Amino acid sequence: MKAFMDKDFLLDNEPARFMFEAADKMPIFDWHCHLSPKEIYENNQPENIAQLWLGGDHYKWRAMRSFGIDEKYITGDASPFEKFQAFASAMPYLIGNPMYHWVHLELQRYFDIYDTLSKETAEDIWNRANAKIAAGGFTPRELILKSNVTCLFTTDDPADTLEYHKLLAADKSFACKVLPAFRPDKSLYIDLDSFIPWLNSLETVSETKIDSYKKLKAVLLDRIELFRSMGCRASDHAFAYVPCEEATAEELEAIFAKGKNGEKLTTLEVDKYKTDLMRFFAAKYSKLGWAMEIHIGAMRNNNTLMFNKLGPDAGYDSIDDKEIAVPLSRFLDSLAVKEQLPKTILFTLNPKDNYVLGAMLGNFQNSEAASKIQFGSAWWFNDNLDGMREQMKALANLGVLGKFVGMVTDSRSFLSYPRHEYFRRILCGLMGDMVESGLYPYDKERLSEIACGVSYNNAKEYFGI
Repeated sequence: MKAFMDKDFLLDNEPARFMFEAADKMPIFDWHCHLSPKEIYENNQPENIAQLWLGGDHYKWRAMRSFGIDEKYITGDASPFEKFQAFASAMPYLIGNPMYHWVHLELQRYFDIYDTLSKETAEDIWNRANAKIAAGGFTPRELILKSNVTCLFTTDDPADTLEYHKLLAADKSFACKVLPAFRPDKSLYIDLDSFIPWLNSLETVSETKIDSYKKLKAVLLDRIELFRSMGCRASDHAFAYVPCEEATAEELEAIFAKGKNGEKLTTLEVDKYKTDLMRFFAAKYSKLGWAMEIHIGAMRNNNTLMFNKLGPDAGYDSIDDKEIAVPLSRFLDSLAVKEQLPKTILFTLNPKDNYVLGAMLGNFQNSEAASKIQFGSAWWFNDNLDGMREQMKALANLGVLGKFVGMVTDSRSFLSYPRHEYFRRILCGLMGDMVESGLYPYDKERLSEIACGVSYNNAKEYFGI
């Protein structure tokens, strides 16, 4: 029987252990996360481990609800220790859940605690972890540097002022680059209640009256220029499916007017609007050399009762099952035929589409970048041992695993960086299995190059950092 999460965790053979020794030394480039630039700039000391672990972490909230814990101890008014104790009580039952590994990696790497978390150990671990926090070293910047992060991209709306990015850029004492990533989803979702308030906020920050679709595009170009000036290298977009519908300029102005006035729009009208605006964005990204991330397949805010109580991003999203291949192909082709297809990273939340996306990549590759069209890492509900292996196996079978840009944290927590270690162990374990099975030669130099590339170097080159 193997020891629990020892130094050879997930590394079952000598080739895997050799590759991980190289990969583990690589820095982290976190090119997609949801960390707050404000929190990074202000750099406040946390009060306790519950604040670090449980605040805003919908992964943990879902697990606690599934264990039967009352909402009082999740998002309610229970004390921090009560919430921590409630979470600890669920932990032993999360066998097979990646959170069990993440939690114990974080305890080991940041707190030097190798005991397992449970109801019985909760108070002792609470006291030991909080003593470590009180001794210092747990501010956002300290955690980022302790995790060997050299660059991270936050996720920012076009209406954001980027004031904290400006302050961080001027602060030469912090070695990690913190760059914005352009996330214009609120401009695309013209059918949602959030569109009109968002448009008002964009008018305020741009000091421009946006009374037409043409004017909206002009303002968005100005915002893109602001992001470019702050070092932006990537955009991000979320869709249940990527639409591709044609529309005239007159139709688009009429659709925008309806959305601006709060009138009900048809699915076809919304898809026409999204298609045109995405083509507009993509053409600009292509000129700037930005990467366009497209996250496909989330079904959001399923529980209306809890959405009304807690709002979005509270743990009530799941996986959609729409067919995505045809409209995605048509959309990418409509850009490629005009030579306006930027570097693109395609993520799927539904693993049924691993081979759909894995095969789609090869349709649009060229020499502008190594693996210009990327298959994004196993995301959200797939961010686990099986999900990561299956995503990388699909990419290996259909594309070039050795040029994969690797893992993203996709997290709001400053303690989430051991997930990169988890990913690197899985990557090296997968490749080690190939070597052990005689599917790939034990070429140490090449294997080390691939492991370090997927862990860090490929993304650094791809984004031009």
